[in-house]
Amino acid sequence: MTTQSGSPYWSGFVAGLDPYVPGEQPKDLNLIKLNTNENPYPPSPKVLEVLRKDTVDLLRLYPDPTSSALKQVIAEVNHLQSEQVFVGNGSDEVLALAFMTFFKQGKPLLYPDITYGFYQAYCKLFDIEVDIIPLADDFSIDFSAYDRPNGGIIFPNPNAPTSLLKPLSEIEALLKRNTDSVVVVDEAYIDFGGRSAASLVDSYPNLLVIQTMSKSRSLAGIRVGFALGHAELIEGMERVKNSFNSYPVDRMAEASAIAAMNDTPYFEETVAKVIATREWASEQLEALGYDVLPSKTNFLFARPSRQTAEFVFKTLREKNIVIRYFQRPRIDGYVRITIGTDAEMQALVNALREIDVL
Repeated sequence: MTTQSGSPYWSGFVAGLDPYVPGEQPKDLNLIKLNTNENPYPPSPKVLEVLRKDTVDLLRLYPDPTSSALKQVIAEVNHLQSEQVFVGNGSDEVLALAFMTFFKQGKPLLYPDITYGFYQAYCKLFDIEVDIIPLADDFSIDFSAYDRPNGGIIFPNPNAPTSLLKPLSEIEALLKRNTDSVVVVDEAYIDFGGRSAASLVDSYPNLLVIQTMSKSRSLAGIRVGFALGHAELIEGMERVKNSFNSYPVDRMAEASAIAAMNDTPYFEETVAKVIATREWASEQLEALGYDVLPSKTNFLFARPSRQTAEFVFKTLREKNIVIRYFQRPRIDGYVRITIGTDAEMQALVNALREIDVL
């Protein structure tokens, strides 16, 4: 019988886990959904072209366990070799396998105190020692604070949920100083305003860059992520993957991902739309008195000045607009707002103007 603390059949380890809580996925499709950083635009039209009857017919067969065709396309886009690419079932799985492969060391893993919540969950799940490094007062990552003994370093660039980007020069300087452990750069949002550290992979054998097809390629629903790194790093991840799940990427996901990666004009067009809408929305929020951090992502991290962040979050929900609120120290005064279509962001601004007079 299940009790408040869980099933008596659970192990003590499972009972002690603190799982990551994803953003709400509302059942009501009439809501304006600006809470989970999905792309407001559909995938490339070329994705539909590949999802034909012959692709469906092949679903009776297992997919390529190495995703070799997709690896080759990703390698070409990033000017690397296919043996420098790892593919998984969404970047969350890729991250999990990287944690298992590289971070179970005799020294602590370093990551920021305000960052992607799955890092904490993975450390608990895989029993990884951690040393959490506070962000600076302006929410930026201070890489000088990472100059200490460690069994690995991980951080998002741009960071989430703060939306702030670190320049590639500072990441390279960190890699030059930190040569004895793996440095993972989590680039879920890099296409919305940054330069990828993928260009450094050939120069630094301890660098692993992780990206996703969910954000800038509009494929959150198919779950494809990938890692870029030295061939020996990728081989280690393949060993872990093949000890856990030999077929993580299904046939339809691989076909869709290849089509999306090959459609550069559509990718550039939709990214440019998101960036333009982001800049407009940021100006509108600032005009309403919000303190908006300079975003290089597909979301805004903003602090209202006249009401609490929690009040804004709850009141917007009453108006059928869903954003994200984190009830955590240091950031509980902020809301995170995904960039939607121009019409969705105009509706958001209109609602915020109404809230402003409450």
